[in-house]
Amino acid sequence: MRITRRQALIAAGTTAAAAPAILRAQQRRPNIVYIMADDLGYADVSCYGRREYRTQNIDRLAATGIRFTQAYANSAVCSATRTALITGRYQYRLPIGLEEPLGGASKLGLPPEQPTFPSLLKAAGYETALIGKWHLGFPPQFGPTKSGYDHFWGITRGGVDYFTHQYGVRDPATADLWDGETKIEEAGYFTDLLGNHAVSTIGAMARGPKPFLLSLHFTAPHWPWEGPNDEAESQRIRALADNDGGTMKTYAEMVLRMDMQIGRVMQALESARVAANTIVIFTSDNGGERFANTWPFTGKKTELLEGGLRVPAIVRWPNRIRANTVSEQAAITMDWSATALAAAGVQQDAAYPFDGMDLTGQLTGAAQPVPRKLYWRYHFNQQQAHRDGDMKYLKIKNNTFLFNVVEDPLERANLKARQPDVYARMVADYENWNASMLPDNPAINSGPLGYSDVTADHFGVDRPARPVPPAKP
Repeated sequence: MRITRRQALIAAGTTAAAAPAILRAQQRRPNIVYIMADDLGYADVSCYGRREYRTQNIDRLAATGIRFTQAYANSAVCSATRTALITGRYQYRLPIGLEEPLGGASKLGLPPEQPTFPSLLKAAGYETALIGKWHLGFPPQFGPTKSGYDHFWGITRGGVDYFTHQYGVRDPATADLWDGETKIEEAGYFTDLLGNHAVSTIGAMARGPKPFLLSLHFTAPHWPWEGPNDEAESQRIRALADNDGGTMKTYAEMVLRMDMQIGRVMQALESARVAANTIVIFTSDNGGERFANTWPFTGKKTELLEGGLRVPAIVRWPNRIRANTVSEQAAITMDWSATALAAAGVQQDAAYPFDGMDLTGQLTGAAQPVPRKLYWRYHFNQQQAHRDGDMKYLKIKNNTFLFNVVEDPLERANLKARQPDVYARMVADYENWNASMLPDNPAINSGPLGYSDVTADHFGVDRPARPVPPAKP
């Protein structure tokens, strides 16, 4: 027999007389489901241009919500973007946010005392859960339950094998599957396991008396390149970032399996009768990698070209967002944290104000798109980028550019000589912004998507020479 939310309130100790008032208050506070793909390219879902397959569930999100065409990740790599997401602030304000990405031997992590958007929601009465990838510091010092999540099921590192759930190939000591702060084992294809736990978590939280936040962070389609029927590949590969593995077909299978699990999550919301007042946000942590489609942009993960930063972003909120809407509002990962808090009526911590923008007005149609000033830097190749309105300043090594990324999304026509005043202003703006962040750290973990000895389309990126140790006397 189904337990109503009123019955759950009473079972939790609320009086029958008080339950209706509490229910009305909760019904005005939306649930939030934030879904993040890993290394998904801008055009890797069919509603953004993929023609080789159809992501029917993600497409349905767009058809029933709003699709952003100018959405960005906070970084061209994963853990830096995740730092910005959870804090609502530029990642360069924290040492962990400088890592590109956080290395497996690093002692850095997200400080437990740092206010986060899940911790602020939790303090305001939300139940919070993270299912999936964390990658913001390793136990026992760091972890999701130390940074605002009531529940955690997933991995702490940047990636694991989809079948063994190990970050070292055929090394049980590197298993990285956790339930809260306890290491566990559970058989199954990792994308499917994430879907299973997301569905059960929604069911449990929807029966409770509180509104909820579910962060669902997939590892798909991050390497290793393994579809749901590729367990033999799991036994063949010699390293997770396998340089001789993967095909377009395998990549499609990985994306489609994630799409299937997103469909199950949406059905779970419907079955729990909470879909109408649940905000669902879908996006990616950075631009696409090896087999991704980033059209109409150039560049991929680890690069501040548009293809490394521009990501799909879809928001569904049936009570507030008109279906099948397209927005040209420039948005960035940390905006979703600010937007979630605003939609929930929760205040930010005054000592740690968000850099992200509240987009509820743009979501609901109450406000028109507004110009933005957005900033990035990436240690490898001394990359810098600044978007102001339609214009983008870009620096790679010692080469600098000015593009109109609306009219020229491929970033081909360098306008810095034609518009020197715009170029000079944007460089000055970037320098002023950069001076307000932590300085670049030459010791951080950083690198390209691939070196010329393993990735043919990076033929200009040679692996740095290793220093020769001195001869022994």
